[in-house]
Amino acid sequence: MGDNIAALIGALPLVGEGVLVTIQLTIGGALLALVISIGLGLLARFTNVVLRGTARVIIEFFRGTSLVVQLFWFFYVMPQLGIELPAMFVGILALGLNYGAYGAEVVRGSINSVPSGQWEATTALSLSRSQRMWRIIFPQAWALMIPSLTNLLIQLLKGTAIVSFITLTDLTYATDKLRNSSDTFFAYGVSLIIYFLIAYVLTLVMNALEVQAKHKLGRGESLKEALSFRTPRSADGKAGIS
Repeated sequence: MGDNIAALIGALPLVGEGVLVTIQLTIGGALLALVISIGLGLLARFTNVVLRGTARVIIEFFRGTSLVVQLFWFFYVMPQLGIELPAMFVGILALGLNYGAYGAEVVRGSINSVPSGQWEATTALSLSRSQRMWRIIFPQAWALMIPSLTNLLIQLLKGTAIVSFITLTDLTYATDKLRNSSDTFFAYGVSLIIYFLIAYVLTLVMNALEVQAKHKLGRGESLKEALSFRTPRSADGKAGIS
């Protein structure tokens, strides 16, 4: 065990670099995926057949092809076409497009799940199309879509483990190097713990966003109340869970 600890201490700079690259890819990929998810999810609901069809083609293409192949295509094929991109940019681009395609379906489904009465109310109020979406419908859909987006975010984090194929020194790559100077069980055990900690922090952040989104809709406690140690209130404001 002492030899393993000594090997880990010696590998800390490489492991730290790997963790940083993994976090950068996760955050960058997630932000790009969120933008793509919302954009394609809204386009997929348009009545215009060209816009809706274009969104469907993009969604199905990136959902139906391998993330590894997409990554290789951007990094190894595009230079042959005269377009050479940095490895980090390629990693974020591939992750964002792939998981953004899945997220678009989450966005579209969540918007469709908003009760029809809410849509009718926006029409009765004579709101414009954009006002209906951004002031009434999307805030309700946002609260619905966060749990599914949390799952996709964790999947995206795990998806970063393949970027060592395009020369990036991520956590998985650093783990493999650590394995060369320590026990295999120890090296991958350390990697499992680090991935779990990152995923747990991301889950807590997304849970906080969900609490905040529901509170804005009047469906639960504020984030401050949720973080306190008081007995949770039910939806009708009474103490305890109904």
